[in-house]
Amino acid sequence: MAEEKGEIAARVRVLREIEGISTEALVKELGFDLGEYRSWESGEVEFPVGSLVEIAGRFGVDLTELVLGAPSRLKTYCLTRSAQGPEVIRRPMYTYWNLAYNFHHKKGEPFLVEANADTELKPLSLNTHPGQEFDHVLEGRLLISIGGHEMELGPGDSVYYDSNEPHGMKALGGKRALFLAMVL
Repeated sequence: MAEEKGEIAARVRVLREIEGISTEALVKELGFDLGEYRSWESGEVEFPVGSLVEIAGRFGVDLTELVLGAPSRLKTYCLTRSAQGPEVIRRPMYTYWNLAYNFHHKKGEPFLVEANADTELKPLSLNTHPGQEFDHVLEGRLLISIGGHEMELGPGDSVYYDSNEPHGMKALGGKRALFLAMVL
């Protein structure tokens, strides 16, 4: 995991340097906190997925290139069979599977996300990223907080929100929660 974190940070740094943009200018352009961004790019702290989506868009590359180090190639469709999307572990409480990892120039990033059962015992971890997000619960119960509003979602429930607002989620009931997340 630490190796992957360092590799992603190195790819982002190289893109920024190739384009000749300073850390400060990129942070200002994307609305990130300078200290937080520096900890991401140094590999000290993992990039949030939403921030990687923004960075990929800024540099005109697919998220796949930043995370996996290989370009996406498919332009007509990308079929992802059950349990075969690449796993992206960004934070220990969640596991993400990229559902369109190999589609070139996506308009959004679809993920299957598992909130681990033990998230219920931990404080709610909030994050922000530019754009919007759509989450649809498939299994389990999920507590989600968006801009200070907490709500409980069950299978079939969904929420669409401005992901610039502080948001976070955790599984409830001692079981994992599985949901689709579309980051736009």
